[in-house]
Amino acid sequence: MKLVPRNYYDLFDNFFLDERDDFSSMKCDIYEKHNKYHIDMDIPGFNKEDIKIECNKGNLIISAEHNQEHEEKEEKKYIRRERSYGKVQRSFYLGDINEENIEANFHNGTLHIIVPKKDEKDTKKFIEVK
Repeated sequence: MKLVPRNYYDLFDNFFLDERDDFSSMKCDIYEKHNKYHIDMDIPGFNKEDIKIECNKGNLIISAEHNQEHEEKEEKKYIRRERSYGKVQRSFYLGDINEENIEANFHNGTLHIIVPKKDEKDTKKFIEVK
């Protein structure tokens, strides 16, 4: 006995997919080593040409976008279609960084970004108590 139609579950799954897709498909680790931030981010299913990294006033924005191509020669009736096309994005505020020397490489679905911090100068100022 089937109480809920099969398409109901697909609709319910897809309803929440867009809200959680950004974070679930771009998991990352951020750590600091030798005065540099290191970001290791998993972006499976994308090519390096699909990835864009932008830096603006200490904010690092990483986005990746798939474009669906309509080159189907024969018409298909999909039973389930889970491979998504669209855009995912994450952003981080890293503070005072050296934007000119950021390095990034992408290998086997993992993006590795090295963000040098600006040289910290001793900016302590002591205030005399009167």
